[in-house]
Amino acid sequence: MEQTSLTALARQQLENAHGKNGRSAYTVYGGQQRVLRQTLIALASGQKLEEHENPGEATVHVLNGEVRLAAGSSSWTGSAGDLLVVPDARHTLEALEDAVVLLTVAKHG
Repeated sequence: MEQTSLTALARQQLENAHGKNGRSAYTVYGGQQRVLRQTLIALASGQKLEEHENPGEATVHVLNGEVRLAAGSSSWTGSAGDLLVVPDARHTLEALEDAVVLLTVAKHG
């Protein structure tokens, strides 16, 4: 069994984001060869993941900060503790303040 401190990892990735281009990501579980993938994503305030496709069923669990998930003319705001279901459509994710999220994706077969 493996155990990971998401709190410590979130702090580290947010530091990395501030030292780089405003974003940092780390695959906590899974990867290309697995159906389930969990990725911790840190975004500095104002940073945005540009519009992209949803590779499968996905959720965004906000660990720190506040984000806006948008698809078309709809948007949802989430803050620490919120779980957002990613729509099956092209979408963006923007940090309204420094934020860390856990993206969970179950890829389509």
